[in-house]
Amino acid sequence: MSLFSKENAEEEHNKRQKNFSKKDVDKVIAEEEKIKSKFESKGKLSRYLGDVQLLFSLVRDYANGSYREMPWNIVASVGGALLYVLSPIDIIPDFIPVIGYLDDAAVIAFCLNLIEKDLAAYKVWKDGIGTA
Repeated sequence: MSLFSKENAEEEHNKRQKNFSKKDVDKVIAEEEKIKSKFESKGKLSRYLGDVQLLFSLVRDYANGSYREMPWNIVASVGGALLYVLSPIDIIPDFIPVIGYLDDAAVIAFCLNLIEKDLAAYKVWKDGIGTA
């Protein structure tokens, strides 16, 4: 049996999404560098660095009002997943060598899978504004 299953990732993600509020958007933005640093050198998490940068871009664009095509539940999904990564004490505490970040990776992967279509639409929009 795995230490952290897909069901665990879904449960944790859903709990964080449900509890995510509009004031938490500011917290995500304020903690961006701290959260990103976990992805820059942490084995399983490093594969998600590009995705996480896109997620932060989405949250910033939502917060400043430049992109509101995304339903609130998607923003809450992203924010909840990012704040889960920030938490040092979660299902598998981050201080446990090798496996400490597996749950963080699973929650991010679950979120990315869940919002795939919305994230693709955001990316098209984001790429389009750079060429306008």
